[in-house]
Amino acid sequence: MIPDEVVQRVRDATDIVEVIGEHVRLKKMGSDFRGPCPFHQGKNPNFAVSAREGFYYCYKCGASGDVFSFLRERQGLSFTDAVRQLGHRYGVPVPEVDSRGPRERDDREPLWEVMGAAAEYMTRALWEEPSGEQARSYLASRQVSREAADAFGLGYAPRDGDLLRNHLRALGFDDERQLEVGLLVRRDDEPARARFRNRLIFPIADIGSHVVGFGGRLLGPGEPKYLNSPETRVFVKGRLLYNLNRAKQAMRRDDRVLLTEGYFDVLRLSTNGVESVVASLGTALTDAQAALLGRYTRNAFLLYDSDDAGLKATFRSGLELLRQGMSVRVVTLPDGDDPDTFVARHGGDRLERHLNAAIDLFERQVQLLERHGWFADLHRKRRAVDKLLPTIRATADPVTRDIYLGRLAELTGVEREALQREAEAERGGRGSSDSRPVGGVGMDGGSAAGDGPHQQSAQSTTSWRIRRGGRRTPRRDGRGGWGGGRDQLLELVDPSPPRPEEHPTRRAERALVLVMLHHEGYITPIAEAVQPEQFHDPVYAEIFARLVDVGELLDRETLVSGLSVEAVAEVESLWAASAELTVPGAIMNDSLAKLRYFELSDQLEGVRRDLEATTSEDGRAVLKVEYERLAAARRALGLRGNWARTLGK
Repeated sequence: MIPDEVVQRVRDATDIVEVIGEHVRLKKMGSDFRGPCPFHQGKNPNFAVSAREGFYYCYKCGASGDVFSFLRERQGLSFTDAVRQLGHRYGVPVPEVDSRGPRERDDREPLWEVMGAAAEYMTRALWEEPSGEQARSYLASRQVSREAADAFGLGYAPRDGDLLRNHLRALGFDDERQLEVGLLVRRDDEPARARFRNRLIFPIADIGSHVVGFGGRLLGPGEPKYLNSPETRVFVKGRLLYNLNRAKQAMRRDDRVLLTEGYFDVLRLSTNGVESVVASLGTALTDAQAALLGRYTRNAFLLYDSDDAGLKATFRSGLELLRQGMSVRVVTLPDGDDPDTFVARHGGDRLERHLNAAIDLFERQVQLLERHGWFADLHRKRRAVDKLLPTIRATADPVTRDIYLGRLAELTGVEREALQREAEAERGGRGSSDSRPVGGVGMDGGSAAGDGPHQQSAQSTTSWRIRRGGRRTPRRDGRGGWGGGRDQLLELVDPSPPRPEEHPTRRAERALVLVMLHHEGYITPIAEAVQPEQFHDPVYAEIFARLVDVGELLDRETLVSGLSVEAVAEVESLWAASAELTVPGAIMNDSLAKLRYFELSDQLEGVRRDLEATTSEDGRAVLKVEYERLAAARRALGLRGNWARTLGK
């Protein structure tokens, strides 16, 4: 028997709307949630779920009960198994003693325990230890109060990493367990060392509010500025959202979610009354994260930064949300502001005004294309269609998709039926005529927005598609990924294409992979700055994608398990090349600048060709402005003379 007080604790911890919402599509109506009854297979919203009362009732067939009875009826569980399942899910220990003795506990509990103990220590270090003064001063400079910091469990990882390590040892958490959760790191035969040192710490919790990972903001000079826990059994970045455990009820109450980029954005908004806010643990959203958000609301507001990287992340995330049938709107803040700085100056009420003025994701893409003259002549109009069709293809809601088709027909003068046929043809696997991925439109009017790098799965085989201009880009086999509607590449070619030995960016690509391989802390900042499709060497693109997938848990066996034979051979060569990394941060920055230089050069060449093909004076004027903007951006990189001429050679 399970003690009554334990049953009550499980009942109190359980989110009945969340549990039933996995089986029934619920919509908030008044103080309750309504949907079709799963017991008599109804189609009308006669089935009511009360989060406040923890009870469900069907006004048609009379089915009723609590969350335990729902699982018993829907899944055929016994009462004991239903309690145990929910206790496991929401982190409530459920001891059951019978003639065979105590039942075995959740195998994740040892990991939750050490992470919880580490979080408690780092919170005390922040407020009580002299070494935490720098972190306290930093919070004060960011106008973060003690109350706000405590609400999010902020902490401090001391510069001396052995302090936390020894504290956890004294509590019975040995080095092996600390290594398993990523508090310690060990490369090959080197001694284990603390992962987080001299960093402001943001605990990251799962949906059951167990601390499963940390994000650390560096307080002194160095790189990377932000460092996350590595992937572990309890910390899978692509399936977690920062603050979801605290925001989920507000998301249901407000019937919306605000998606931001950073920890401070979430903290600032939440403590200023905008509680339905989360952040993805990376630049863009994964499909699993989007599905998770879809359990709580169908309305998403994207509050990413307005620079090129932020716009690309906006459109990548937006497509994932559209695939979940959600309504997606883009919030534009004044230049120079992010959500944190804006709300710090103006408060949550002022932000609400910007939310009310948010525009639909598709309309935002149209707005950017119009701003850069993509509808000025027939040639560019055709390419604009190619850039907007993937958004239509990603839209799961049929009414919204039809509205988008009508808007595109209105913009271009193309018949709706023709646009619909092209959209459906791509869904069936046919190619398209444009040369770039078109999941999003950046400030340059041509930036691509395919899947985020952290979404690459560990496939043992990588096929390749070739885009115009000879670029090669990885495409995941089988179940979707970097193919189909998410890119606009022309044809499937041999899985092992010849490597472009003399390509100007090859050395920069190699350098980035080398830095990531030997300095795992650089994986996240590099992955946020460059996408796999920007690599021209297919082997380095494959290794890059695998490094991002594995994350900072870099053991050689795990890394090579998903690579082709050629890529494995290259990894072995790179492992032996650590002596080349004299100044990793400088090498990283220089290599990223080289890739950006070549990307801008590629875009300039495309605009030059458009200028040659365009006879309209208005069209040429727009293209000249675009050419000058790209040229200025390339000059701003400060790469001149022999370096620019011998790029990467």
